[in-house]
Amino acid sequence: MADLVTAFERHFTVNQVAELWGLSDNTVRRVFRDEPGVLRTQIPTLRARKRQNVTLRIPESVVHRVHSRLSV
Repeated sequence: MADLVTAFERHFTVNQVAELWGLSDNTVRRVFRDEPGVLRTQIPTLRARKRQNVTLRIPESVVHRVHSRLSV
């Protein structure tokens, strides 16, 4: 049931969280990269050596959870 609730809450982009927290996009990506609940979409590339393009969408509840954890 928690997954269903998460599906309908607001989701932030990396850039939005970076602006809210006053951090760089790269820092926000590192913080949320392996965080449970973050949506990761990966677009496959045609060339073998090209880096994969990964988009993160961060649910509001995850933003609050991580902020609480980092504030301690």
